Amino acid sequence: MHPLIQIRNLTVDFPGTGSAAPALQDFSMELYRGEMLAVVGESGSGKSVMSLTLMNLLSRSARIVQGSVMFSPDGKEPVNLLALPEKKFRTYRGNRLAMIFQEPMTSLNPVMTCGAQLSEPLMLHKKLNRRQAGKEALSLFSKVQLADPERVYKKYPHQLSGGQRQRVLIAMAISCNPSLLICDEPTTALDVRVQKMIL
Repeated sequence: MHPLIQIRNLTVDFPGTGSAAPALQDFSMELYRGEMLAVVGESGSGKSVMSLTLMNLLSRSARIVQGSVMFSPDGKEPVNLLALPEKKFRTYRGNRLAMIFQEPMTSLNPVMTCGAQLSEPLMLHKKLNRRQAGKEALSLFSKVQLADPERVYKKYPHQLSGGQRQRVLIAMAISCNPSLLICDEPTTALDVRVQKMIL
């Protein structure tokens, strides 16, 4: 059986920054279905760069020097995520591969309501109509312990607290039951009681 994800010798740098050291160097790992893996390290050690590489969300100044990221969400022949064109990658991102970002204020669209942002991937990937997606969004908001889901659905990100925004991000990440869920400090903005419920 193929690993769910297999990373080999991944090296990423930012040549325009003047730094000689890569942000991520010769990183390798593999993960099978049902497994969890914690990547730990000091600030600046490349953890977020690795996550953003997997999601194909690196900034334009980044350069993938070497490596491969083989992904097999259904156990079939793996595909190298680094070789996929952006259009093809979009069929994976948010669907089979999702991420809970560290900073919700910069990760959510400020001009869309939280309900619209959660409904969008449900309509795109699960092929739900607007009414079905809205109902599913309310259910997901309840699942992540958001009080008054109907109110949250109509709010814009800046109208919510940091902890509420973080839970909206978590709801978005789990909305399509991804094969791989990447979490970059997912509970930072949450109080201890909610952290325990979410995890």
